[in-house]
Amino acid sequence: MTSPTRSRKQERIEARLSAEQKALIERAALLRGCSLSEYLVRSAQDAAERDIRDHDIITLSARDSQLFIEALLDPQSANAALRAAARDYRARWRAVDA
Repeated sequence: MTSPTRSRKQERIEARLSAEQKALIERAALLRGCSLSEYLVRSAQDAAERDIRDHDIITLSARDSQLFIEALLDPQSANAALRAAARDYRARWRAVDA
C-alpha cells in the first residue's frame, strides 16, 4: 500500500490565515528545513492521525479497568429489561432479514 505522503499529490486544500499565523508557520517550516506547503501537510497529517488514534483508543483508569475485567470474568444475570431488549432486537432483525 502506498503511504499517503508518498502517493501522487492531486488534491488541493486552501486556508485563510492571519499574517501572524503565516509568519509563525513559515518560521517553523524553516526550522524544520522544509517548504511551507510540506510543513502544513506533515503537520495536518500528524494531527489527523493523532486525533483518529485518540478517538479509536479507549483509555480506562485502573479502577475502571478492574471493574471491566470483573464484569467479564463474573457477569451478572440478565435482568428483565435486558431480556426484553434482546427479544426486541432479535424480532427487529428477523423482520429485516425476511
